[in-house]
Amino acid sequence: MSQTYGKTRWKRFALVMVPGIAATAAVGVAMANNALAASFSVSGQSFKVTTQELHGKNFAQFGSIDAEANGTPHPIAVSAFDSATIKGLCQSVVTDPNIIPGLPWKLPKITLRLEAGYSDDVAKQVSAKNLLIDLDQLNADAEFTNINIGQDAATLKGTATENWKGALPGSTKPTGKVGFAQAAEKADLYNVQQTAWATSAGTFTLNGLKLNLHTDGGHECY
Repeated sequence: MSQTYGKTRWKRFALVMVPGIAATAAVGVAMANNALAASFSVSGQSFKVTTQELHGKNFAQFGSIDAEANGTPHPIAVSAFDSATIKGLCQSVVTDPNIIPGLPWKLPKITLRLEAGYSDDVAKQVSAKNLLIDLDQLNADAEFTNINIGQDAATLKGTATENWKGALPGSTKPTGKVGFAQAAEKADLYNVQQTAWATSAGTFTLNGLKLNLHTDGGHECY
């Protein structure tokens, strides 16, 4: 069974699953085109991600909570892929250096922009294994194969889901996977725009990685 939701309100729910993965690129800057274990968040701050295409296998999604920089709980959707291939990945985050204590000078806000995988050759695109994404917004066009919407989160399968160790802010005890969830054998996403809070992967391979710092405003992925 294959279900396509296109530009319907379903996409906002079902697509939140995807590519916060791009954020993981930041951890791999010094590693260039090598695979690495990666975990990335921006000190309780959200970041923007776009991808031209994302093709993932064994997808699952369920709700959880992250903490903002001030410790305020923030509801998110956890999206899990056992494996994923990404074409045209862009991740950006805007930081204010003036919040760092003790700086003797005033600096402009800095936009960190990362790009990778801009190739029609799958071998030169971005790939990830055991990918987990925390996000709260996503727009895209999507197609799911053999999707089950409304599944009990406690029954989710897959190596990425099993590796999830989420906990409520201020607690080291896992919350467990409870409540409403969805799962699909395969997910194909196009023209993705998303806001993510954190992402992690067992391995993340970033082909054609580029990093730029901008101090003249703008330059976010969207």
